[in-house]
Amino acid sequence: MTTFIGKTEVKADEKGRIFIPASYRKILAQTGQRRLVMRKEADNECLVVFTEDIWTARVESLASNLNEWDPNDQMILMQFVGEAEVLDIDNQGRILISKKNLQSIGAAQDLLLVGMMNKFAIWDRLTYENKMASAEEFATVLTNKMKRN
Repeated sequence: MTTFIGKTEVKADEKGRIFIPASYRKILAQTGQRRLVMRKEADNECLVVFTEDIWTARVESLASNLNEWDPNDQMILMQFVGEAEVLDIDNQGRILISKKNLQSIGAAQDLLLVGMMNKFAIWDRLTYENKMASAEEFATVLTNKMKRN
């Protein structure tokens, strides 16, 4: 199972390239992944990066919940898939993030990669820090979520 965890600060170079952390590259190498799929998260100011197999499963799950003959459902699928971008990992372990995508999350250079188990997110570092709940708030929310199970 692909398990991206932790947070890593990275800097985008002038072309928008960032290094994938060594721990993430190791996971990708173990699973034989050399390409990733990235899209802007619908509900947060971040980019989400999937391995191709996880992306395919995600799209198949979405498509199975949509009616292919319903024009509104067609637009949902088109928007979800159409806004995605395939990323190749270069020989130095970097990916290129387009200026359009960096701008969509209000980022320039200082980024934060945050593991989310089977995917990871790319945030503008300050935006992420401002979004985070305090330790007390997080403990309360986590406790309430865990009580539901």
